Amino acid sequence: MPVKEAREHSTDQAAVTDLIRTAILDGDFAPNQRMVEADLCAQYDASRSAVRAALHELTAQGLVERIQNRGARVRSVSLDEAVEITEVRMVVEGLCAAKAAQKITDAEIEELTALREELTTSVSAGDVFGYSRANQLLHKRVREISAQRSADEILERLRGQLVRHQFKLSMHPGRMSVSLPEHVAIIDAVCARDPERAEAAMRHHLASVTTALEDVAEARQG
Repeated sequence: MPVKEAREHSTDQAAVTDLIRTAILDGDFAPNQRMVEADLCAQYDASRSAVRAALHELTAQGLVERIQNRGARVRSVSLDEAVEITEVRMVVEGLCAAKAAQKITDAEIEELTALREELTTSVSAGDVFGYSRANQLLHKRVREISAQRSADEILERLRGQLVRHQFKLSMHPGRMSVSLPEHVAIIDAVCARDPERAEAAMRHHLASVTTALEDVAEARQG
């Protein structure tokens, strides 16, 4: 195959992977929903080989699973697994928070300070979706400021597997008021350029998330 054609084929596979991944994260595909290759080819105007490669990559990312003789489906993450993933995040994001505190610039301090205000305002206004967006942005920016590429790649994959549990958690009554001071503590420690305090604040926050995941699941069962 000519080099130019190979590159175009590779780009097509990457684009299809991104499109399907986004659809899963946005809830367009439900947990345990079958991923029929022919339907995906039609939906995304892609070749069968591109769709198959995309499903293979998404399986490696933990978003899709293959069932023998039944094809692929969106993977459903159990509560126990969600807790395990959050415990891994606790360690890796704690590292990122410490590194971010060491590397943060004056301009980035201003950015996180503004984000602190946005989180606080969202809670005061009862804006769950606004708070959720600011929450995700905070974690993302701490990872980016830390400049820990390997950690960022690990956390991005884990985030995808947790997205539905995080949505349920964000909608749980009173959750914003509990998590706001935790997020504020992370921001204040990173902006103070205090690595030990930043790591401790991040780990404390994610330990709280673990407990909250269990509480929300128990409340739904009760």
